Amino acid sequence: MFLCKINQSTPKDKDIHIICDNYATHKHPKVKSWLRYHKCFRVHFTPTSASWLNMVERFFRELIDKQLRRGVFSSVKDLQASVMAFIEKHNKAPAAYIWAKSATDILEKVKRGREKLNKLQTV
Repeated sequence: MFLCKINQSTPKDKDIHIICDNYATHKHPKVKSWLRYHKCFRVHFTPTSASWLNMVERFFRELIDKQLRRGVFSSVKDLQASVMAFIEKHNKAPAAYIWAKSATDILEKVKRGREKLNKLQTV
């Protein structure tokens, strides 16, 4: 299991923070049990219906695809310099994201999504 490998390779005095989407996987009894016995893992969840996070994910995908993939970094300092170069270039020509749907349409979709999730979680 991926988390077991991380657990074994992390110094015992360190906490491990995991950021998950707010899906129901973390509620599975096996997952809950595993986390109960591995207290160094700190689980954080993204907010439900946080469409703005899609833009954050998109930015990181661009960073990886355009700057980091197939890159060779001989040190953390080199990696940091590459990331900062991408950010500086990106910030020279910022572009606003324009939502294609109205606020009413977005909120209605969020409402439907929440209703569906609530039904799934109460089953």
